[in-house]
Amino acid sequence: MNPDRPTDATAGPTGETIAIVGAGQAGFWAAQTLRKEGFTGRLVLIGEELHPPHERPPLSKAVLAGEAAADSTWLISLDALQALNLEWWPDTRVFRIERERKRFVLDSGETLAYNKLILCTGGRARMLSVPGSDDASVYALRTIGDAQALAPMLKPGRSIVVIGGGWIGLEVAATARKRGAKVTVLEAQSRLCERTVPKEISEHLLALHLAHGVNIILGAEASSIARQADGRTQISLADGRALVCDAIVAGIGLEPNDELAKEAGLECDRGVIVDSRCQTSDSNIFAAGDVAVAPNPWAGRPIRLESWQNAQEQGIAAGRAALGLPVDYKPLPWFWSDQYDMNLQIYGVPAPSHRVVSRGAPETGSFVLFYLDGDVIQAALGANSAKDLRFAKRLIEQKKSVDIALLTDMNTPMSKI
Repeated sequence: MNPDRPTDATAGPTGETIAIVGAGQAGFWAAQTLRKEGFTGRLVLIGEELHPPHERPPLSKAVLAGEAAADSTWLISLDALQALNLEWWPDTRVFRIERERKRFVLDSGETLAYNKLILCTGGRARMLSVPGSDDASVYALRTIGDAQALAPMLKPGRSIVVIGGGWIGLEVAATARKRGAKVTVLEAQSRLCERTVPKEISEHLLALHLAHGVNIILGAEASSIARQADGRTQISLADGRALVCDAIVAGIGLEPNDELAKEAGLECDRGVIVDSRCQTSDSNIFAAGDVAVAPNPWAGRPIRLESWQNAQEQGIAAGRAALGLPVDYKPLPWFWSDQYDMNLQIYGVPAPSHRVVSRGAPETGSFVLFYLDGDVIQAALGANSAKDLRFAKRLIEQKKSVDIALLTDMNTPMSKI
């Protein structure tokens, strides 16, 4: 972690340099894996943020709620990071990749030659595009700085409008209500999390938030934002309605940071396209985490997985692949969300064609929905049922036929199925 940042002339004992662009979860696990697997060359970890590698899920939960300090999200202490014998370059931006010369250029004009390059550039919060969306009362939530800026607004007497009824938006809404703020969620679609969960789960989420006092407006599209004379903010809707609040949170998704790869001529499609070895269209460049679009047999198509689990496991896979080790990364998608006292988990990819059977009832607060093709489980989605879902994951991966009667019988342990 040398602040002088030695240039191309300095390489590791093996004469090889591996550079990782992006010092988040995927980048950290790629770096740690390289050392664990015996790489002794020069290892450079470059990140645009000032903070050490950290995980993001707590930012919309414990950190935003004031229950955890920002440094509790760190994946590794500074001493342990230094013990990996790598160069960590925080607050540093890569400006251009010059593939033909196997080097990249920083904003500062410095260059670094590499033998292998791993792109873990992640994504950024998608911004609103309506008039007034650049007002200081409009917040996003992606970084530690974002969470620290928004947290003081979430308190009794404050009114918050969350634009977007997806996962980030609903987690922010739950945290804001927990802290005593008044919350309205605006969702442009006809139901919550419409792109990621079936109708029955959207209905469960709606009932959950309504029960906690959140005002939810579906089919609502913001048209403009304006600061009032009293310092509060008015958000106007396309249907003519208007809401007045103290802060607006844009939770409308993530934009992959694939511009660097595109400009370098790598194959991209709303993310950097990789194969099951995390290799891009350049054999010396790999990608992992939120920016990578990878083949996934469980989904039946290449997908970009925005999840904590994928960032870690794909980062590990990319590190191994960069060393030429065998890798065939085709993970079963897994996603989780904590809202109020509910832990929701999804394994696999539910589809409209699947038959749905239930173990437990949603109204009880603890249940699992199984999505089947014939008598084979393709996906499982449940709330407050972590143990059952772990067994469901095994059944999905084994692709074995199951007895539906036993599957839905609460008196039959999942371990016996």
